[in-house]
Amino acid sequence: MSSQTRCGYVALVGRPNVGKSTLMNHLLGLKLAITSRKPQTTRHTMLGVDTEGDIQAIYVDTPGIHTAADRAMNRYMVRGAVSVLSDVDLVVMVVDADKWVSDDDLVLSHIKRAETPAMVAINKVDTFAQPEQVLSVIEQLRSRHDFSAYLPISALKERGLEALRAEIAQALPVAQHLFPADQLTDKPMRFLAAEIIREKLMRRLGEELPHHLSVTVEQYRVEGSLVRIAANIIVERRGQKAIVIGSKGARLKAIGSEARQDIEALVDAKVMLNLWVKVKPGWSNDEASLRRYGYD
Repeated sequence: MSSQTRCGYVALVGRPNVGKSTLMNHLLGLKLAITSRKPQTTRHTMLGVDTEGDIQAIYVDTPGIHTAADRAMNRYMVRGAVSVLSDVDLVVMVVDADKWVSDDDLVLSHIKRAETPAMVAINKVDTFAQPEQVLSVIEQLRSRHDFSAYLPISALKERGLEALRAEIAQALPVAQHLFPADQLTDKPMRFLAAEIIREKLMRRLGEELPHHLSVTVEQYRVEGSLVRIAANIIVERRGQKAIVIGSKGARLKAIGSEARQDIEALVDAKVMLNLWVKVKPGWSNDEASLRRYGYD
């Protein structure tokens, strides 16, 4: 191990819809975590491994921490995000440049309780009319907490990411790398395929099905240059099933086509994707059902 070899876990945390998954994807240089404009798109913690020379940053993308934890699904997501704070080497709190809300206070309270070294990434600074506006945001953040660094970024526009990456590299402990240089995540392809399908559902359905659907991959089989995937889309009511399928199956067909293209790009092989829609009443508010569908 080189004396300069550094490696550590870096949690990306924040309230819903501040751009944590987009940030991880751009730090990695590829789309690993699914994204959409809908809050709480991320449901599971996911590792993204970024190895460059002697530096290996293991990013942990987390669900948004929020107060609206009235359903079992929401409680699961918040538990998952909070649980990583004490187990990582560094926390990067992602905040929205143009507003601070009560859920940001909640996130910060968990960071303070964990006592893990933390810096803050001030996202979406590209929305400011004047660049100097970020200075007042930094001053406000300084009054809230003594972060190790205050970094203005735009995850979507890829601005400020090299400075953020450099700060993270310096904050990582001197340690041997934990993953091979070519490994990108700890998740299996079945999981990634299910997430891609869910992303297409969320983007196609807009506000019609907020959080009452999930995706389970029942079959993932590699046959030479062909990958066969069979997946179930889980909803809670028959009316939701009709929405997913669409008129004469048109919406489900479009979702399947979009998902197949993304999966093919990820696995670099032809994909045969079959989708079915299943009704499981109340699954998102039932702990046993959540475990059955992989929320454990």
